[in-house]
Amino acid sequence: MTTRYHDSDPFGFDRHVREALPMPVTAPADTPKLGPDSLIWKFYGDIRVQLFGFQRLAATENAIAELAQAVSDHSVIFGDFLGRATRTARPVLKTVYSEEPHTWGRTVRDFHTGIKGTLPDGARYHALNPELFYWAHATFLDQILYCTDTFVRRLTRAEQEQIFDEGKTWYQLYGVSARNQPATYDEFVDYWDSMLERFTSTKAVVYGTGYIRKGIPPLGPIPRPVWRLLSAPINAYTRTMITGTLPPQLRRVCGLDWSQQQENTFQRNAATIRALDPAFDRLPLRARYAPWAADGWERTGTDPRTDHRPRRTDHPGPR
Repeated sequence: MTTRYHDSDPFGFDRHVREALPMPVTAPADTPKLGPDSLIWKFYGDIRVQLFGFQRLAATENAIAELAQAVSDHSVIFGDFLGRATRTARPVLKTVYSEEPHTWGRTVRDFHTGIKGTLPDGARYHALNPELFYWAHATFLDQILYCTDTFVRRLTRAEQEQIFDEGKTWYQLYGVSARNQPATYDEFVDYWDSMLERFTSTKAVVYGTGYIRKGIPPLGPIPRPVWRLLSAPINAYTRTMITGTLPPQLRRVCGLDWSQQQENTFQRNAATIRALDPAFDRLPLRARYAPWAADGWERTGTDPRTDHRPRRTDHPGPR
């Protein structure tokens, strides 16, 4: 494939990320927004994408050194992991589903204005550097692409391309330079693969996956022997169904063991969940979608559960 990037640094990450230059842009008032006819609307707020994708999203973001340093310097992740996740999810979901996506997009951007600092080697970072901000956005796109294809239904090539193209509209809503943003879905796949090779064992990503290695800590005053019995099936689930969503490069830097037996179990379970998709179509809207997504569907008077297009069965599997 012919590419418009330089071979030595194909997506401009090394050349630009440590410049630490914020590059907000003024998005025109008529900047397009996403709507109920988009695949991102259909899949992003789906509870399966949210529940199975949260760890893949958080860990892939934080496996890049600059973003992990920003989290360590400016976030409360180490004292309020779930609270931070909730506060992040709401404005991003509202950038997609609300009546005022431009306002919410700028809110997300402006929250990052003062997030800057220095890495241990002395290099600088800034959250509004386009390469760093786009990486965070890319992890949300990956969450939709991977988790839909794995746990909802197989995506066609045309649908994958459509989701990527809609993701460019989504990114515009933030008002950050799109410098070096991949132009096509094929370029996005190459970009994603190149970023996987940059993953490193950061404090944020190791902390965020600690419950998988060590087991979920006791809830409240439950005696430890009792908790070991109660938590055994939950821990078995996280070691297989959560670890299974992580790219191999991420498992490696997090120190997470993974066997062929676990892979086989994961794939069987994922296939079973996909087979239940018609049953999910019969669930009440607010049982199937995150609250802010359900608000959007109800506001527009559109019901995504009425989409009964034939499911593709000859898909080779998620990328």
